[in-house]
Amino acid sequence: MRMFLLCCLSLLAACQARGVLPPPAPIAPEGRDHAQLGQIIELASGDRLEPGQLVERLASAQRVLVGEQHDNPDHHALQLWLLRELAVRRPQGSVLMEMIGPGQQAAVDQAQADTRAGRPPADAYAALDWQAGWDWGLYGALVGYQLRQPSPLLSANLDRAEIMQIYRQRPRLEGQASTASAVQQKLEQDIRASHCGLLPDSQIPAMLAVQQQRDRHMAERLAAAPQPSLLLAGAFHVRRDLGVPLHLSDLGLASGNAVLVFAEVGSEPEPGSADYVWHTAANPAKDHCAELRR
Repeated sequence: MRMFLLCCLSLLAACQARGVLPPPAPIAPEGRDHAQLGQIIELASGDRLEPGQLVERLASAQRVLVGEQHDNPDHHALQLWLLRELAVRRPQGSVLMEMIGPGQQAAVDQAQADTRAGRPPADAYAALDWQAGWDWGLYGALVGYQLRQPSPLLSANLDRAEIMQIYRQRPRLEGQASTASAVQQKLEQDIRASHCGLLPDSQIPAMLAVQQQRDRHMAERLAAAPQPSLLLAGAFHVRRDLGVPLHLSDLGLASGNAVLVFAEVGSEPEPGSADYVWHTAANPAKDHCAELRR
């Protein structure tokens, strides 16, 4: 028994002593020769960090919010790398994903229980009732990894029926940080821009309500989840100045949060929008507005 304990302690010490493994190589085709590629910047100071320094800082946070560009493969590869590296340094309480709605939670729970018991689903896409709008080719490896972990994989989004109800009948949003006029004006500007100026002004209030209620729901789920918790969502959702962190503040959880965004080279997060930015390779540029105007 004594020998067994000594072996366990030796293994634990070895894991704790292990340095950070190198991040994955770029996958996206553009920007591989850009000077920013691979740089990790602390926005408040402008300091450049090594991957190990970033992991150590994130490991001390109660809630980690990670922002992605949904169609960039590098962002998903780096998320998986980050989950693995954090697991070496602390027990993960839970992982939450914007890509999973509450209607899928029972299926996710069952798939995770079966996977832990050595009976992983033959078709995880079907078993999880995965939604086709989220490219399984990008998310599958990360989801499969989390299904094998002791910490739960949790939904962070609203179901479509809930979103449509918010759109039809806007609920009152409580809290000073998220309801500040400057915040709501900036969100309205982004809604107009993201819809290429084609959205009628009459729809803006409803779209704003949907955006903020989704962010409030993510904040509530993140706060209620087993700690430490980690949220994977679109980069705009996790913005400190506009998104989930404001709602966490309104819930009395202004501290204990760390925000990391992955950004393609050549793009710069606005000051105060995140704690850390990691510059990645880029997908080919698309003119989404031209597609909408056709």
